[in-house]
Amino acid sequence: MSLTVLGIETSCDETAAAVVRGGSEVLSSVVYSQVPLHRPYGGVVPEIASRSHIEKIRGIVEAAMTQAFGSCDWSRIDAVAATYGPGLAPALLVGWNAAKGISIAAGKPLVAVHHMYAHLHAVRLGHPELREEALYPQFGLAVSGGHTCFIASDAPGSCRLLGQTIDDAAGEAFDKAAKCLGLGYPGGPVIDRLARTLPPEERRTIDFPLGRVSADHPLPEGWQHDLCVSFSGLKTALITYVRKHPPRDERDVARICSAYQEAIVEALALRADLALKRGRYRSFAVGGGVSLNGRLREALSGVAQARGVPVYFAAPAYCGDNAAMIAGYASAGGGIREGALALDIDPSLPI
Repeated sequence: MSLTVLGIETSCDETAAAVVRGGSEVLSSVVYSQVPLHRPYGGVVPEIASRSHIEKIRGIVEAAMTQAFGSCDWSRIDAVAATYGPGLAPALLVGWNAAKGISIAAGKPLVAVHHMYAHLHAVRLGHPELREEALYPQFGLAVSGGHTCFIASDAPGSCRLLGQTIDDAAGEAFDKAAKCLGLGYPGGPVIDRLARTLPPEERRTIDFPLGRVSADHPLPEGWQHDLCVSFSGLKTALITYVRKHPPRDERDVARICSAYQEAIVEALALRADLALKRGRYRSFAVGGGVSLNGRLREALSGVAQARGVPVYFAAPAYCGDNAAMIAGYASAGGGIREGALALDIDPSLPI
């Protein structure tokens, strides 16, 4: 049975709604980005995010339904899905409560979706040929502003966390570097752009650390030390370098950006290579906002090719936070259905 699902996403600073059928067919996808609201502060302010979600959510949902069906005809959907974690509590509440209200008023089932699982499902959006039997068991890297997770999945929704960042996420590391260098917010795109102004041989002229985690660092059961990463030391190394060697011109800034980006990319690629070496996977899925980074895509594609595993990246429109991945995951049968109306948000929802 092919389900048609309305999805809602408000876990951070995007207000989004979408309608997806059968796990991959995107009938509509509407995203309102709050980046201009948060740019003056160099990062997301939860109270501002929540207030903006409240102001925009109704119009975004109506736009997604109208784009898909020509009107808000609730009879055309089979269920309503929304992110219930992880994320910012004030932001999550807006989307989750909106989804509950629509579910009750329209008499449609509610589906609770894990944000990180949806990021990995995003590789299937627009690709009906990517059937489950060709994807699983799957290794996944969910890499965003708030998360950097290495995940093994034997089947949709049955995920095991192999390792993750123990402090800053990759996206956060990019944002902090951009702030240190006065490049604005968000940091990832501008750092990637400046790094690409240099030839490959000049990409790593500064030796930044690769975020290794000490073998005696306490970790939860099941996590592997060499599949975990720490970016806080990288940020400190950057600050120290800039204090000792203040950039004199844009080329100096580009050299710093390139070396810093290479350190992040190499740290992720090394761990992906280890995971693919140890496991027997049919596919490698990469999702999340940082997966838009061109250099990261190059490096992970090389790793996957060397290991003989096909790699799938989410399409650019579905890398950042969006509701199509929420609706897609739910319409493919993922998420919590039984008792979802009784659930509350979980900002620290684990994998």
